[in-house]
Amino acid sequence: MQLTGTKALVTGAGGGMGLAVANDLISRGIDVFMVDAKPEPSGIADGPGGYSFLSTDLRTETNVNAAVDAAIAFLGRIDYFVNTIGVLWLGRDRSAIDIDLDVWDAVFDINLKLDVLLCRKVIPEMKRIGGGSIVHFSSIDALRGDPSPQDAYGASKAALIRLSKSLAIQFAADGIRSNVVIPGPTLTPMQERWDDDAESRDRVAAAIPLGRLGEATDMAAVCVFLLSDNAGYITGTEIVVDGGLTALP
Repeated sequence: MQLTGTKALVTGAGGGMGLAVANDLISRGIDVFMVDAKPEPSGIADGPGGYSFLSTDLRTETNVNAAVDAAIAFLGRIDYFVNTIGVLWLGRDRSAIDIDLDVWDAVFDINLKLDVLLCRKVIPEMKRIGGGSIVHFSSIDALRGDPSPQDAYGASKAALIRLSKSLAIQFAADGIRSNVVIPGPTLTPMQERWDDDAESRDRVAAAIPLGRLGEATDMAAVCVFLLSDNAGYITGTEIVVDGGLTALP
């Protein structure tokens, strides 16, 4: 894939999909500034691109602005921005009829408002350098209802798709593209419920037409495509990466 940009900011890079995206970019020679509330993980790719890792809580605008400023200081510019931060609070996140509204607000703050705060800081920088590419991470839960709902999660991830489309239209003339990856069931730390429940994990995998759960690297491959020049005529859209699950009747 052609990646003429050289610098990337990846948030949520302390594990799972964010780490997989950062590693893919680093392995292609892209310098990456990695941000997460978690500490620096093991297993970061050793090049040829460089990296810096910042452990910080991004749930305030002050911390978001400081993190992006640190990214610009390290990278010099931001050609690519990927936000993989999100929370799925199983047990607390339930039907909108029953959910504690403090939980609802907290999920929206992390899954949606944080993306807004990051884009408010990153997009002016991309405009300054003449363009860039943004990829947001949603979920197939944004596309359907659920008899065992996590309504705050699904609604916030649906709103993220709408936000991305609006940003794509607003800033297309500035050379900035905005797209979304929509993962299906994927083996990441967010799905730790499967760690000790092989029966449930295998049951979900059997329901997927391709016969397996997704890996973080599956999502990273699509994300890097959307960032790349190969996707230079793609903006305001989303790619579902779910092994065919949402294609089922």
